[in-house]
Amino acid sequence: MKKILLSALALMAFGFSNAQEVSYGVKGGLNLSNLAGDIEDAKSLFGAHVGAFAEIKITDKFSVQPELLFSMQGAKQEYTYFESFDGFSITETEKSTLKLGYLNLPVMAKYYVNDKFSLEAGPQIGFLLSAKVDYEYTYRETFDGVTETESESGSYDIKDEVKSIDLGFGFGAAYKFTENLSVGARYTLGLTSIAKDFDGESADIKNNVLQVSIGYKF
Repeated sequence: MKKILLSALALMAFGFSNAQEVSYGVKGGLNLSNLAGDIEDAKSLFGAHVGAFAEIKITDKFSVQPELLFSMQGAKQEYTYFESFDGFSITETEKSTLKLGYLNLPVMAKYYVNDKFSLEAGPQIGFLLSAKVDYEYTYRETFDGVTETESESGSYDIKDEVKSIDLGFGFGAAYKFTENLSVGARYTLGLTSIAKDFDGESADIKNNVLQVSIGYKF
């Protein structure tokens, strides 16, 4: 964690101390997030992100871009159990969606291949704002062609089970349509587990997020 924080601070300090020009803007777009590690059958979840950035120009080819983004992340899971014997069958289905809200601070080093196209990479620290699970449970019982169904849905908070800080590393690319308008794509790999330890047991579960953004520079 310390190395990530120091890397981000070093990039920002280097940028401001050597800046030729600083510009500011806003950005937003879609997330396609998932969880990796000690979690079964996790499926991608669509979300969104929105925030602001500063681009600190060091040379014509190189700049540093710190950002502050609100990001909706998480994953989906679905389990089905089926049993049948002598004209009697049981089907149980449970769908759950883990919704995580973060305030992310990525600090990206950007290299301009040409005037329009740039590549970027850098560390990110995320601060957990919210964590909850939405669920749907269905029980279906069939006997002699007659089916009875029971269902339940709701949500519950799991913020106490998720670590308050998440560290990651992102890399991506951006294209400038004009001096003000740009589009970009970034993939951020989680570097640390987001699951807290309980009773001496730990799980290794990490955030992975693909972002597609539109940015506007003032």
